[in-house]
Amino acid sequence: MTFEPFEIRIAEDRLRLLGDRLRTAVWADEAAGTDDWHYGVSGRYLRDLIEHWRNEYDWRGHEAAMNRWPHVRGEIDGVVVHALYERGSGPAPLPLVLTHGWPWTFWEFAKVIEPLAHPENFGGDPADAFDVVVPSLPGSVFSAPSRAGIGWRQTARLWVTLMAELGYHRFGAHGGDSGAFVTAQLAHEYADRLVGAHLTYPALLGVDVGGIRRDDFSADEVGYFDARRDQQANLTHFLTHTLEPQTLAWALQDSPIGQAAWMLHRRRAWSDCDGQVERRFTRDELITSFALYWLTGTVGSSLRFYADSFRTPWKPVHERQPTLQAPTGIAVFPRELTHIPRAIAERHANLVRWTRMSTGGHFAPAEEPELLVADLRAFFRPLRA
Repeated sequence: MTFEPFEIRIAEDRLRLLGDRLRTAVWADEAAGTDDWHYGVSGRYLRDLIEHWRNEYDWRGHEAAMNRWPHVRGEIDGVVVHALYERGSGPAPLPLVLTHGWPWTFWEFAKVIEPLAHPENFGGDPADAFDVVVPSLPGSVFSAPSRAGIGWRQTARLWVTLMAELGYHRFGAHGGDSGAFVTAQLAHEYADRLVGAHLTYPALLGVDVGGIRRDDFSADEVGYFDARRDQQANLTHFLTHTLEPQTLAWALQDSPIGQAAWMLHRRRAWSDCDGQVERRFTRDELITSFALYWLTGTVGSSLRFYADSFRTPWKPVHERQPTLQAPTGIAVFPRELTHIPRAIAERHANLVRWTRMSTGGHFAPAEEPELLVADLRAFFRPLRA
């Protein structure tokens, strides 16, 4: 169980295969006059994006950017785990594990790594520095395709071992999307190992989110209920990923354009972009996220993570209350996929911070890195002692 330095280096033949697939794509038909996202991803936009991928995008340049930071890779209980690992400056950096979701990758946190590890370089206080650990979820990109049965509950246990291997008995944790469930499980099952848990997705374990009514929200929160209702139409992926991920995997891994379309729709629908996805992500940022999954051959295993996480109902490992025992902070971004009332969060979590953001959606580290960094610093500052 030794973690070794790891360098990201995609083989040339894999890049050539990707180029061939992009050049020889067979495009789907579209009904005349419907190129407006009404039926899904716009053909006009997708063709322009793929043209950029074929002719202008430079994978090696982005690969070099990823390798600016140290990476480690090792095996825990038969599961290969990759992590970006940047030690912080300052007098006493706090270890912090950042966990991504889907269709995120570890690279979703690229804009927050330096400010968290080296706050003095961004006008911050060195006392707020973190040792930043950004693992890839099991089965995602450089955490090689995992065996069956590894969901967010099991991942929490893997992260405890990962952090111990890196020399940390206690640490902070943050997560969004699936990563929020990993972080919440840490706050429930491993609270003695956790300094604090910070979430951007309200993963309150055991709470029936679907049963929350409009009347459960306070008067100044009711807009979040309306936003949550509006987002329900954008969750079409969930049943497919959970019930038959392998069926979809055959199509997405064979076609990088198909995979790009499936992920692009979520980027546009789930971000705070008002339908203009490039308000939040550059074309290169979009393509890098697609390429990471396709080049590593892990889109299928990343989808299976849903099945292995959500087919089995969650069960507590203890009866102590609140369910999330570790100090918990929740950053509420207005275009997140779901929202809960603060009163419910206070019943189910050891809630010490609740921040309502003015802008941002599901991809907080990429959409609003400065807001997220500020909230992480503020949340952990009183917990460091």
